[in-house]
Amino acid sequence: MLIMMKKGSVTIKDIALELGISVSTVSRALADNPLVKPATRQAVKELAKKYNYRPNFTALSLRNNRTRTIGIIIPQLVHEFFSMVIRGIEDFAYSNGYNVIISSTHESYEREVIDTKALINGRVDGLLACVSKSTTNYDHFKEFAERNLPLVFFDCICDEIDSPKVVLDDFEAGYQATQHLVETGCTQIAYVGGPINLQINQDRFGGYKKALNEAGLALNESWIKHCETGDYDDGSESVRDMVAARSIDGLFAGTDMLAIGAIKTMKKAGLQIPKDVAVVGFSNWSIGTIYEPSLTTMSQPGYEMGQKAAELLIQQIDNPDKKLTDTFTLHSELIQRESTQR
Repeated sequence: MLIMMKKGSVTIKDIALELGISVSTVSRALADNPLVKPATRQAVKELAKKYNYRPNFTALSLRNNRTRTIGIIIPQLVHEFFSMVIRGIEDFAYSNGYNVIISSTHESYEREVIDTKALINGRVDGLLACVSKSTTNYDHFKEFAERNLPLVFFDCICDEIDSPKVVLDDFEAGYQATQHLVETGCTQIAYVGGPINLQINQDRFGGYKKALNEAGLALNESWIKHCETGDYDDGSESVRDMVAARSIDGLFAGTDMLAIGAIKTMKKAGLQIPKDVAVVGFSNWSIGTIYEPSLTTMSQPGYEMGQKAAELLIQQIDNPDKKLTDTFTLHSELIQRESTQR
């Protein structure tokens, strides 16, 4: 066999020469083109498998001006919600013949700019982006629009750019969480959330205020904390004064980690959860099921968000003339556990 004498990777030219057919016939056979006779297709595939033939994706992308690769920009990798989003994106992308490149900005605007430009230069076919909490300038994303590259935002979005977006109804979720606390008998309900410059936190806080207003309850500014992060330490620190004053009987926290941090401080001070203070978190992280007491929370459908975002991006890539700009809204559900079971 001629291929046995070749050094290096096998090409479609080698397969064509071995079988005495044209290169174009080999290419069509590998693509299952019905114009190629079944026997020829089978012979080509058997030879390709025998010699471990792999397509030259770089050459294909140059010829087609496509890489079949999409980029993902996320604020954090070590985050249960984003892990589920990535899983949803990957499952949809790989099942549709696309690869993914993931970049984590670590909530840094500077990193976000660098990563975005690197993905453009790496010739991705499109970008899925969740904006970092420190981002206020969106010129680096606008470059995608200027180059006619598909772009989809999810979770933390940019309203300045006319592109599809996939979001959670955070306002309704905040409303439901606070309403549940009201229904358990709470009358002095605090709010602890992440950075208020992010729309998701503005919406969760807005839902909290609406529920209080409808219940005729006071909005006490000393019970409201907008934290720099949504993590455990901020949650623990944010409620110290409230706990010392014994001034609250309910808490809606904008993330599960804020809720767990707050509960830790309450328990150290001798408060019983939920007898003295009922607590609702947000995200439905797995830690909430094993913490004592288990945490009532609002679900955050990360996998579904990733799937929908990937679907919208690939629709645009595969149909360049199809312009999508809609915002798709997913919904949260209240998951009741011990932290509100009075």
